[in-house]
This record gives sequence, C-alpha cells and structure tokens, in this order.
Amino acid sequence: MTLPVLVVMTRWPASGRCKRRLAHALGASPAARIQSRLIAHTLTVARNMAAQQRLHLHIAVSGAGPRARQRWLASMPEARVIGQGNGDLGNRMRREVLRARTLHPGSPVILIGTDLPNLEERDLTQAIEALKTAAVVLGPSQDGGYWLLGLNGSASGAPRWPFHSMPWGTERVCRVTRERARLHGVEPVELMERNDIDQLNDLTAWLE
Repeated sequence: MTLPVLVVMTRWPASGRCKRRLAHALGASPAARIQSRLIAHTLTVARNMAAQQRLHLHIAVSGAGPRARQRWLASMPEARVIGQGNGDLGNRMRREVLRARTLHPGSPVILIGTDLPNLEERDLTQAIEALKTAAVVLGPSQDGGYWLLGLNGSASGAPRWPFHSMPWGTERVCRVTRERARLHGVEPVELMERNDIDQLNDLTAWLE
C-alpha cells in the first residue's frame, strides 16, 4: 500500500475565529488558547509520523490568510499547509480528499480534526492498517459525530455520499455516514469511540 495521506482540518487559533460554542461559555481568548493547545498536540502526533515517513501530512486551515499559512509552513517542513476555501464542511472535506488524491494517486486518505486531546500514534496506525482491507474507516465520537474518516485508495476522485447533504453539527452525523456507506455496499470498520472538545461540558474529562 502506498503511503496514506493524513489531512488535518483545523481553524486558525485566533480569538474570535475558533471554538465558537466554547467561546460562548468561556470567552473568546480562553477558547482560542484551548484550540491552540489541541492543535499543537494533534500536529505533534501527526508530524512525528510524517517524519518517520509513515504518512504524507496535509494541514487544511480556515481563518488564516496566505502569509499566516506560509509562516506556519516554514515551521513544519514535514507538512503541506493549505487553505480550506469556501463551502460547508462537507464540501471542504471532499475538496481535501480530491487534492490529496491528485498529489498522491492511489493513496488512502484519512481526515481528522484537532479536538482530540488523547490522540495517539496508535489511533492513526489502526486506521492505516484497517484501510489495507476496508473501503471506509470511521472513528465515532461520543456526541454522535466522528473524529476520523478514512477512505482507501481503490477509487480515484472522492465519493459524494460521505460529504454532501450531511447533518453537520448534530448527533446524527456518524449514524447517517454509516447508513449511507451500507447503501453503497460498504461496511465501515469502526475504531474506538472518543470524546472531542467542542463545548464546555467536554472539558471535564480533559481537565481532570
């Protein structure tokens, strides 16, 4: 199997540009600091694996201009840093899959966010191993969404069904994704359920 592409989807960690639901409870600056810590942890894990040549690393950022992205890129030679562009979450995710497959034809593509304070290399390793035989890998989250979506490299382009007309931001996302996969003849392999940091009550376990 060719090296997988890991796409990290994130917002620029600036006050007022990220974690809006958390900012509503804590304030914009504390929410941005939490976002920055989460991003740093995720990128530490991802960059270690990229440095070991276990994956190609793409970082897709929203809320940052070209100069800010270039400064970030200069500090991360292992990564390709790009802007997410316009559209809803599904369109932006699908765009990153298409970009990854244009640059690395035949490679599996794994999408994650930066809301996982307990992310470890073994989580990504399990996804990579599963994609050797599975068409789709899901990492369910406790809020009904998912923390990881993996697509194998057997098809060119990117399917529309995981991304278009999804109930983003609701507890139905993972269930709908699972149901759509089965309608397309695919049985997703599921990883361990995780909690992500999105609202104030999600912080409890992280701060203990």
